[in-house]
Amino acid sequence: MSKAAEIDIVSVSKVYGTTTAVEDISLKIPAGTYCCLLGPSGCGKTSTLRMIAGHESISSGDIRLGNTVVTDLPPAKRGTAMMFQSYALFPHLDLIDNVAFSLKMKGLDKDKRRAKALDMLKLMQMEAYATRRPAQLSGGQQQRVALARALITDPEALLLDEPLSALDPFLKIRMRAELKKLQTSLGITFVHVTHSQEEAMALADLIVVMNDGRIEQAAPPRDVFERPATAFVARFMGDHNVIAGRVTGSRDGMVVFDVNGGGSLAASGKPQQAGAPIDIAIRTDHVRIGEAPAPGLGFTGIVANIEYRGATVKLSATGAGIDDFTVIIDDSDFFSKPVAIGDAVPLAWDAEDAIVLGRLHS
Repeated sequence: MSKAAEIDIVSVSKVYGTTTAVEDISLKIPAGTYCCLLGPSGCGKTSTLRMIAGHESISSGDIRLGNTVVTDLPPAKRGTAMMFQSYALFPHLDLIDNVAFSLKMKGLDKDKRRAKALDMLKLMQMEAYATRRPAQLSGGQQQRVALARALITDPEALLLDEPLSALDPFLKIRMRAELKKLQTSLGITFVHVTHSQEEAMALADLIVVMNDGRIEQAAPPRDVFERPATAFVARFMGDHNVIAGRVTGSRDGMVVFDVNGGGSLAASGKPQQAGAPIDIAIRTDHVRIGEAPAPGLGFTGIVANIEYRGATVKLSATGAGIDDFTVIIDDSDFFSKPVAIGDAVPLAWDAEDAIVLGRLHS
């Protein structure tokens, strides 16, 4: 039976002097979820993780784990375990004593704690190295030991601070698969801080995109990718063109707007006040080239760059007041009707592919 806990963050802020690192965020992470806090450096994701762990005090608001308010509890009393980016293993201890360390602090007798540590090393497929020191291990092996040490306390939630950032790309992908497998088999809540969109998409049931101390969107990976909530999310996740403009009116269930310094476009959405600012997102792989667009659903662009990517080709174009518009097309479609840099080409998309974005920081 899993002992996963729901994590409930209620109106939490963190202020350092005059700097607000986290601003009034509220978030529910369901029990047994793999949650990734995603965002650029300085967005507040690590401060949020450290507040859940109890390594950072909360300036205002509350954090609940299951039915317990843990806001003022020390880390050891919270039912969470944290795995640090640096792994923080003790160089002078063998792996068994490294993993058993927290049980030693709790006063568990030597045989019991060593037996449990060996079980954890078995879970991580590291029992063959039990008598080695951390310096004799590779980065991936050290990470497994750090995981074993975090999990030995039977936490309800495991908190991971950029756990894969020190690994080479090949090992990153392997360890990513292992983390997901481990979380599924243990069934406990994982909260994982990362600045890698790819890592979050591969691992998470719930992605929480943070920017400037606030949550821009919290949703399953597919929703974040298919329907970004704000211009920041659309840009940060990539794969979308974000176009800003001002509303001029509406027609046939579409909002019509002028691109700043350029043409007129339309997007599916409720009528909005004329003159109001608007951001829309268009998926880069949902744009067609060489086809005359319907009114407001495309423009003629000048091809500025072409990159061959194997299965796809990436085109960059300018036009209609848009400096850098990206199109990703199938390689066979491109090579059946190739275009060259400097060519003027019609670019078109469907009404449902133009998403009106919300505005968080208005």
